[in-house]
Amino acid sequence: MTSAERVLTALNHREPDRVPLDLSGHRSSGIAALAYWRLRQFLGLPDRPLRVYDPVQQLAIVDEDVLDLFGVDTIELGRGFALDDASWADWTLPDGTPCQMPVWALPEREGERWVLRARTGRVIAHMPPGALYFEQTYWPFADGEERLEALPEVFAESMWSACTSPPGPVAADKEALAEGARRLRQRTDRAIIGLFGGNFLEAGEFLYGLEGFLTLLAAEPRRAHAFLDRLLELHLTNLEGYLGAVGDSLDLIAFGDDLGMQTGPLLSPAMHREFLKPRQTILWQRARELADVKIMMHCCGGVRELLPDLIEAGLDAINPVQTNCRGMAADELKREFGRDLSFWGGGCDTRDLLPRGTPQQVREHVREQLATLAPGGGFVFQQVHNILADVPPENIVAMLEAVREATA
Repeated sequence: MTSAERVLTALNHREPDRVPLDLSGHRSSGIAALAYWRLRQFLGLPDRPLRVYDPVQQLAIVDEDVLDLFGVDTIELGRGFALDDASWADWTLPDGTPCQMPVWALPEREGERWVLRARTGRVIAHMPPGALYFEQTYWPFADGEERLEALPEVFAESMWSACTSPPGPVAADKEALAEGARRLRQRTDRAIIGLFGGNFLEAGEFLYGLEGFLTLLAAEPRRAHAFLDRLLELHLTNLEGYLGAVGDSLDLIAFGDDLGMQTGPLLSPAMHREFLKPRQTILWQRARELADVKIMMHCCGGVRELLPDLIEAGLDAINPVQTNCRGMAADELKREFGRDLSFWGGGCDTRDLLPRGTPQQVREHVREQLATLAPGGGFVFQQVHNILADVPPENIVAMLEAVREATA
């Protein structure tokens, strides 16, 4: 099987020749630049430019030699772009390690902190001294002034713009976007994931703030519906342009919305059905009409109560399957939802075990998760969210080797 065939077989709830593996196929299955630098040194691999494609989360581009070494089956569409040196500028990681950042999202020094600016010059995120990641500092609608008619411009001056990874500005040029996607399709047999987003809850949080948007949903549903209707209109317009350009080159399209906490959903099932589910259904159905793609959603937290509605809305796979949250035990999820939903993640706990366990503990844990989630297909191995900066390289290798050994 090719890697793309392996992934699609699993998503069709059949067992492939081995369990598919995702590492850095999207912005929640990646590895922090500091951890990636140490991993390459631990493996004795030759020096390569250390490129941080996601400034906010400080995620590194994982090079082809690492993808090949561990048999990674996925790749993100952005790997077809920003390959020339002119797209990158020198920067320095918090520990002093030299790296490169995209020229369109290059942090600036402001006093003792690093800042990210929107194209308007406004500071939208910062990294204070001692921090390893950027955090949002500006919420356009937090003052109560909504500009729904100018939503694209509002997003351009929000934290949203700082999350733009390659292809970056070329995304506005549909011909260049299509050509880059075709080039990537021709040179890889890995499953190609297109990062679209299409967020609803998180979009509100980016603009109003978390507390502000949840309050809006609960206290002023008419205003909330007006905002979400305008947002859906914008998402549909962008989706049609995006899939019109790259749909023929993709295997999956990734949407996102963090709907959960450690203790359960952020919204009740009733609120999800009122505000989000109808719009998710429209958006995901339109994606299927435009291209032959599987629908994946990144959704952190304990969301067990929402899974039946997400499945009904058209979801094929959920990520990252945060198994240490309430209600998210892997065996229970597989038994209850495994016939209708694929689990893209849940393969290794990244909160406690991966950073602090021994390599042997990591191996044993991965084998247990594989035994639970892999039978019958419907599983793509990925650790629970990104590998963070403090994870020892020997634990990363133990995790990836355990997958290869168990599925060889």
